[in-house]
Amino acid sequence: MSDLQTVPARRGKAVRVKKGQSIKIINTHGTQVVDFWAFVDGQLTEYTGMDQSRATWTRLFPKTGDALYSNRRRPLMTLVEDTSPGRHDTLMAPCDNERYGLLGWTEYHDNCKDNMHGALAELGLYVPYTPASINLFMNIPWQEDGTLSFDPALSKKGDYVILRAELDVIAVMSCCPQDILAINSQKPVEAHFEVLNQ
Repeated sequence: MSDLQTVPARRGKAVRVKKGQSIKIINTHGTQVVDFWAFVDGQLTEYTGMDQSRATWTRLFPKTGDALYSNRRRPLMTLVEDTSPGRHDTLMAPCDNERYGLLGWTEYHDNCKDNMHGALAELGLYVPYTPASINLFMNIPWQEDGTLSFDPALSKKGDYVILRAELDVIAVMSCCPQDILAINSQKPVEAHFEVLNQ
């Protein structure tokens, strides 16, 4: 597979990526956060673990050459290229409807949790949990006193990351629907991805 595919605005998409293949995730318009998960194909209880990854990197976000480690501490995908400023968030949970309630929204709001489960369902898959995501292109600055802030993404139009699969995985992406905080700098828009054979 090498055709450009769409992650619709405010929605999710999942795709199988075989060991040795890569996925290129493109911030088509710039400043769009894309929540990302990888599950081991055929063994969905193993998935990208942000706690385990941070402990291995000894950093809050990955750099080129770093692997995303699983909750069983195995490398699942390796960040082989990143044309963005490199700021990706591993601290914030994927948004859910309850999060928007805390922000004052009183009706249902599209969210990354439901997008992840919906994307898996399109492949006929189900998991009873929502792992922490790596929030690609999301800019969460931190201060020495521990303060965090939700700042606009630093990525520009056309920035992308390429992640190489170290095992057969199911890659899941959500174009974050956050339109209350300023993380997307604009209304949520679509992103694109491509599965690369090398």
